[in-house]
Amino acid sequence: MNEPLTLLGIESSCDDTAAAIVRGVPGKAEILSSVVFGQTDLHADFGGVVPEIAARAHAEKLDIVVEQCLSEANVSLSDLDGIAVTAGPGLIGGVLSGVMCAKGLAAATGLPLIGVNHLAGHALTPQLSHGLPFPYLMLLVSGGHCQFLLVEGPEDYRRLGGTIDDAPGEAFDKSARILGLSQPGGPAIERAARGGDASRFQLPRPLLDRDDCNMSFSGLKTAMLRARDGLVDAKGGLTRQDQNDLAAAFQSAIRDVLVEKTRRAVHMARSCRADLSRFAVAGGVASNMDIRAGLETISADLDLDFVAPPLALCTDNAAMIAYAGLLRHAGGEHDDMTLAARPRWPLDQRSPSLLGGGKKGAKA
Repeated sequence: MNEPLTLLGIESSCDDTAAAIVRGVPGKAEILSSVVFGQTDLHADFGGVVPEIAARAHAEKLDIVVEQCLSEANVSLSDLDGIAVTAGPGLIGGVLSGVMCAKGLAAATGLPLIGVNHLAGHALTPQLSHGLPFPYLMLLVSGGHCQFLLVEGPEDYRRLGGTIDDAPGEAFDKSARILGLSQPGGPAIERAARGGDASRFQLPRPLLDRDDCNMSFSGLKTAMLRARDGLVDAKGGLTRQDQNDLAAAFQSAIRDVLVEKTRRAVHMARSCRADLSRFAVAGGVASNMDIRAGLETISADLDLDFVAPPLALCTDNAAMIAYAGLLRHAGGEHDDMTLAARPRWPLDQRSPSLLGGGKKGAKA
């Protein structure tokens, strides 16, 4: 397809209400506008995202972000070729809000409706930002997900490994609460770690004794809790330096696990694709500069081209959803008004679940 497509993307899977306009063709697209309304202040008093509050905020903001992104891109609904929306996975109330908004727009305009897997949005972001060609190895590392994917096409993902419990972003948030730092925990720990000594506390590097590229971060969080409790028992509380040193030790442990597991994932991927030469990272935790530096170093050691999208495209946004929708549209794939919101939606449907299943399907 040579004619450029213009897609509206809508994202509301967690606590960011976002809309964006993307125009282009597969492999080469431009972001005309990207608007994100965060909800940090709404959830600050609760130590994490409250699903009911998030869903209400999405319902209140979706029409506003859509209108604003259309205005900033200087396009109207009649200029669009389709409407892409995150249909899962995510908090069901937020996903449902976005899907219903997209359905309303599609019904009113007659435009094609395109449901997008949120994880596919992240996995395809390096192609949007850098034109990265297939195939490539992707580390998708965020608040709710962590997995290595061999990406061979817009609908072709092979999971090589992932977390068997907490995602790194979840561990960052919980560890920040343990230390009395603000939420979201990732940026708070990264800030504190800049003034810390990572060598003061010896935290574990879980599952490095296993040859696969699966990961575990729940025990690391527990080790943080015990280290904090030991300081409180001995001193009656934490000093600012204690917080900084623990934050640095925690961040260092996460980095070391991701770097070593990346090494193993590369070897596994090359057993499938001997010509593999590209490695990309995306997701909210990919905005951590210390982790990025570690991944860039291991990529150079393994003779891989390393791609990390701009920070604004690592966290949840609708530009990635619009681009993933553009690829589905270009391939002739659309949805109808039966499109359902899905709280769980693994990218790799062939591999067994790492986290188990339930009434709503496999988790990851």
